[in-house]
Amino acid sequence: MRALVTGGAGFVGTNLIKRLLKDEYEVVSFDNYSTGFKDNRQKGCTYFDVDITEKFDDWKEEFDVIFHLAALARIQPSIKNPSETIKNNFDGTLNVLEYARKKNTTVIYAGSSSKHHGLYGSPYAWSKYGGEELCKLYSEIYGLNTTICRFYNVYGSYHIRNGTYATVIGIFENQYLNNKPLTIVGDGKQKRDFTHIDDIINGCYLAMIKGKQNEYMLCTNKTYSILQIAKMFKTKFKFLKSRPGERFGSTILNNNAKKILGFEAKKNIKSYIKNFISVN
Repeated sequence: MRALVTGGAGFVGTNLIKRLLKDEYEVVSFDNYSTGFKDNRQKGCTYFDVDITEKFDDWKEEFDVIFHLAALARIQPSIKNPSETIKNNFDGTLNVLEYARKKNTTVIYAGSSSKHHGLYGSPYAWSKYGGEELCKLYSEIYGLNTTICRFYNVYGSYHIRNGTYATVIGIFENQYLNNKPLTIVGDGKQKRDFTHIDDIINGCYLAMIKGKQNEYMLCTNKTYSILQIAKMFKTKFKFLKSRPGERFGSTILNNNAKKILGFEAKKNIKSYIKNFISVN
C-alpha cells in the first residue's frame, strides 16, 4: 500500500507517518515546511518540498490513499492574515481533490472542531469547513471516495510548544518547563474536548478502512475548561484579555465514529498531564 500524507512534517502528519511505516506502508510526504519541521522527518518516508496551493495534478506517482492534513491551523493567525489561511486551507484542498479525482484515490480529510463556533467565527473555521464541503462535492459529482475526520484539540508527541501555531497544551508545557505562569485567555471557562494524538491516528486508520464517504468526530466526548486544564499542572497561572474568534466550547452532535468505525478514545488528558509533571 502506498500513502501520501500532506503536511507530513507537522504534528499529526509525523505521528501518522510513524504508524504507516510501522505497518510497512510505502509513504510519501508533501510539506512546504511553513509550520512543519525538517527535524520531524522519519527514516523510510520520502519527503518532497511541495506547496499544495500550487497545482500538482500532473504529478506522475499514484497512491492508494491520501491523508490530507496540510493546513494553517490556528484561529488567531487566520484573523490576522485571512487570505493566506483561505488560500492554503481551501485552495490547497481543491488541488488535492483534483489530483485524487484524476488518479481515483481515496482521500481522508482532516476536518476541525472549529465549525462548532460558527462558520464565520474565523477565516480558519470557514476554510476548514469549506474543505469539508469540497470533499462532499467531489464525492457527489465524481464518485470520489472522501472521508472527513474532524479533529478535536489534539495533543501529544510532536505538538508545537512555541510560536504562532503552538497548541494550548504545548504552550502550557513550555511555560511549565520554563517556570513561567500559564497564560489563560479570558476567564478560562471555555470548554474543549482534548484528544490524544494516538487516538486521532487510530481514528484516521479506521476511517481509511471503514469510512466510505462519511464524516466522523474523533474526540473523547468529555470536555474540560481551559482553567481546569491549567490547574492540572499544579503551578501558577495568569489571565489575559479575551481575543476575537475564541469560541466558548466544543459541541459533539450525532457522532457515529463509534457505531460505524468502532472508534473509542483510549487516553485522557488528566493522565497525560500527570505523567508530564512526574517526568519534568
